[in-house]
Amino acid sequence: MNVLKIKELATNRIKKGFPLLLELDFVNKDYLVEGEFVKLVDRHNRFVAYGYIGRERKTIGYVLSLNESIQIDESFFTQLFKAAYDRRTAFYADDQTTAFRFFNGEGDGAGGLTIDYYEGYYVFSWYSDGIYQQKDMLVEAFKKAVPEFKGIYEKCRYPKAPHKSRFIGGDKASEPLVVKENGIHYNIYLDEGWMTGLFLDQRNVRRKIMEKWGLGKTVLNAFSYTGAFSVAAAMGGAIKTVNVDVANRSKERTKEQFDVNGLYSNQHEIRVMDVFSYLDYAKKHRLTFDLIVLDPPTFARTKKRTFSVDKDYTELVKEAIHILAPGGLIITSTNAWNVTRDDFFDSVNQAFSGLNVDAYLLEEFHLPEDFPVDKQHPESDYLKVFALEKAKK
Repeated sequence: MNVLKIKELATNRIKKGFPLLLELDFVNKDYLVEGEFVKLVDRHNRFVAYGYIGRERKTIGYVLSLNESIQIDESFFTQLFKAAYDRRTAFYADDQTTAFRFFNGEGDGAGGLTIDYYEGYYVFSWYSDGIYQQKDMLVEAFKKAVPEFKGIYEKCRYPKAPHKSRFIGGDKASEPLVVKENGIHYNIYLDEGWMTGLFLDQRNVRRKIMEKWGLGKTVLNAFSYTGAFSVAAAMGGAIKTVNVDVANRSKERTKEQFDVNGLYSNQHEIRVMDVFSYLDYAKKHRLTFDLIVLDPPTFARTKKRTFSVDKDYTELVKEAIHILAPGGLIITSTNAWNVTRDDFFDSVNQAFSGLNVDAYLLEEFHLPEDFPVDKQHPESDYLKVFALEKAKK
């Protein structure tokens, strides 16, 4: 194992529990080898931590342990995966939810890797070439920790990866695979690019829509993807949903989600078009909605426009407010890790204040319980969701 000397500021930060390694932390950057486990020492050559080198966004790697007496080997990761399993016993016991996050990067002890559970199948997501170089050992460690798995898939989410998605072990899942979340069925595709058809981090929001916010409502689901929010609303008694997404395949996949729950998808509108164009159309035709969900991608480019959360979210909310009924509810959401909670709330609030419309914050959501985050790295709690009620006057 290579021994790398780190600077004093990095030493203090890591000892306090900060899980990320930055390029400026190292005395000599020439010895940083992608995929290598490393022993980090201070300027007096005293042990600080073990970690690994794996470039991801602005990160050069992650801390793995502050315990000098251990070894970073297969058994180390087996214990990490066993601990992750034990922390999620309540999820395994819940027969109404069969899809959840099994391992959440640094929140479970090893940054750069997430593992999701879908009805007995597991999907590994690798976020750097460095962690992917340790794939064989990590997968074997997982198999020892969770021997009852049905099958394993992987997603490579870093630049110049050998592939986006593939099956790597056990038995293959049916296509689609049907999972449950809060008692609702969803079709999942485990081997189609980076996405599976359901964003697991929004589970608590969908539950609230189903249990409280959907009954008797007309719903606009903007950037609808496969329509999961709309299905939750319909199962909760919504009288109509309109699903808008620019991706062509969203139409068929949304129809599938209604059908698998015995809902009549022809009673719900599914439009393949630019969201801003639909908002303009709805405004011109004086359409209004009782519930609007805005969950756009962090960045998107269509033939008509480019959208980014940090620059364009206020304008998006403004357009939606025009068609939100008095007393209506708007759910604003982003998973942009580089946008803070306060900055995101300001961007939403500016939309209401800019139109001189009052609104009340009803509820705020962050990552659910199966997405633990490192307290020393609050940016990893990337999900920000605000539910606001528009004043009736």
